[in-house]
Amino acid sequence: MNGQHELETGDLGGLVPDMRRPQRGGMSLDEAQLLDTQRAFDSVAADYDGPRGNNELIQRMRLAMWDTVQGEFPTASRLLDLGCGTGIDALEFARRGHQVVASDWSPQMVERTRARAVAEDLQSRVTAIHLGIQQLDRLDDAFDGIYSNFGPLNCAPDLGAVAAECARLLRPGGRLVFSVMGRICPWELGHYALRGRFRRAGVRAARGATAVGMNHHTIWTRYYLPREFYRAFAEHFSLAGYRALSLFMPPPYLVDYYRRHRRWCERLGGLDDRFGALPLLRGMGDHFLIVMRRR
Repeated sequence: MNGQHELETGDLGGLVPDMRRPQRGGMSLDEAQLLDTQRAFDSVAADYDGPRGNNELIQRMRLAMWDTVQGEFPTASRLLDLGCGTGIDALEFARRGHQVVASDWSPQMVERTRARAVAEDLQSRVTAIHLGIQQLDRLDDAFDGIYSNFGPLNCAPDLGAVAAECARLLRPGGRLVFSVMGRICPWELGHYALRGRFRRAGVRAARGATAVGMNHHTIWTRYYLPREFYRAFAEHFSLAGYRALSLFMPPPYLVDYYRRHRRWCERLGGLDDRFGALPLLRGMGDHFLIVMRRR
């Protein structure tokens, strides 16, 4: 459920807060929201490898994740992918010699990952399982590292519970590498404010779960500052570092702008590479990439 779950925060059918939605059929609001999110990603799984989930700007952010994971795990390791989406990251790490358990809350995304592993003859290194981030207590295994790309953790209803389960599943010295959607995206603020869409410009400031429209479905999303996100993990993990992703470079939903101004945007991407890890700047951007180590 990534973008892999690239949970895009673009103009996907109207991104508007809606926190007064009624509970349904005896389910808690969290359960209803999780099912909404599952249906949304199921609905786009068939074409999620295309422009919606894997355009040029997404690919650039993906490379930053790959480089970080490979730097943390330079030799063959056992890795858990949270929100594997269609398996792009899982198969890349399998090619690099890692064993990957690829999990996702969307059964259709899991099927895409399995099919991709078979097509590339990597099924011996990639195990795809239908498991939501909120269900990690059902997993009994040991990993060297856990990673998650493009914001599946933004859909988790209880980050503290996720942190405790990650600590349980990791071997001593294990590490987390997460790409998370942040609260402060200057491009987004400017893009919508200049168009007079002030409510849309400020949607990331919302507290709690926010309704994000995608393909006529709803994804329930929470946005975080890096330090705000880390607080949920601090009991079990030390903070190794974090950096901004797509701070100077436009966010993925502005890929048409990027294509019209490719040379200019590539220069902006160079600024991301050079300055994205600096204090103050590293807390902004479309996403942030955070690394934590098990205490």
